[in-house]
Amino acid sequence: MSALIRRLPWPEAPAARAGRGGRIWPVLLPFAGCPRRCLYCQQERQTDTPARDLESAFAAMQEAMAAAPAGRTWDELAFYGGSFTALPEVWIERFLQAAAVWKRQGRIRRVRCSTRPDAVDAASLARWKALGLDVVELGVQSFQEHALAVSGRGYDGETARHACGLVRQAGLGLGVQLMPGLPGQQPGEAGQDVAQALALRPEGIRLYPCLVLEDTALAARWRQGLHRPRPLEAMAWTLGRAVLRCWEAGVPVWRMGVLESPALAMHILAGPRHPALGTMARSRAIFLWMRRHIPRREAAPDPPVRLILPRRASGEFWGVAGEMRPQYARLGVLPRHVAWHDAETVEIMERMA
Repeated sequence: MSALIRRLPWPEAPAARAGRGGRIWPVLLPFAGCPRRCLYCQQERQTDTPARDLESAFAAMQEAMAAAPAGRTWDELAFYGGSFTALPEVWIERFLQAAAVWKRQGRIRRVRCSTRPDAVDAASLARWKALGLDVVELGVQSFQEHALAVSGRGYDGETARHACGLVRQAGLGLGVQLMPGLPGQQPGEAGQDVAQALALRPEGIRLYPCLVLEDTALAARWRQGLHRPRPLEAMAWTLGRAVLRCWEAGVPVWRMGVLESPALAMHILAGPRHPALGTMARSRAIFLWMRRHIPRREAAPDPPVRLILPRRASGEFWGVAGEMRPQYARLGVLPRHVAWHDAETVEIMERMA
């Protein structure tokens, strides 16, 4: 028999989980609008799209939408890969006006762009919102002065914080992109970045661990021994702690790690990467949360605790290839002590004699 010790809501709210994913129509504009190439950046490899003039990019966007299946819709059209708000104003307007037509037709629900924190101002944001822009993702990467300087970002932490505030004040959805493991980032600063981002109340966060890509200035520093990427295991725990913070704040994590195409994979020289990096991070976030709530007991071969967990977490609880089992064993939790149900709660049971 078992007696209930406590019943707790699952740490990630269903609404936050629903915020992940969505059907996105990406319009890729590698390096467009960027004033410089940052130390780590190789957008042509990252987007698997060659840099091109804006006229060609605009024509390709219109042709692709015209060729899309009739009746198909998307949650968002997203301008990715460059600094959208740093484009010449005439091009910003052309892209947004074309997107607005598709929005009125019901083909897309929202319009999103990614850009730099130093490429927004209050008046421009209001104007772009009137043209149909809904969400602005800021490539903050870090709020730490030294990491920003070493990476060649060209702005400081206060500029990044101010830009986030401007986006929210304009009534636009705010997304924040962070890059844990940046050159110059000190231990613990990735967690500080997440805390600062959450304090700015974004709609969502992306976490892109810094990788060393061929044909970047960072690759040269790495070859000279001037940059040491974070090990995968350490980064997985850094991301796990970040994910748990986001769950507690009710903010969805839109993505963890870059989407590796075969072309990109060939050009990654070093850095924390894994095809299931998101699962690794989420399983650690679950463990960190469970560790708070499982009663601490003396080690025993058959500890008197039993867990009943949401079924939707069954693919993440034990980690990739069961890698978290030793961690749970130290808490006295073995596979035979875990059961699943369809509720959004965690039940911690004490087995009675």
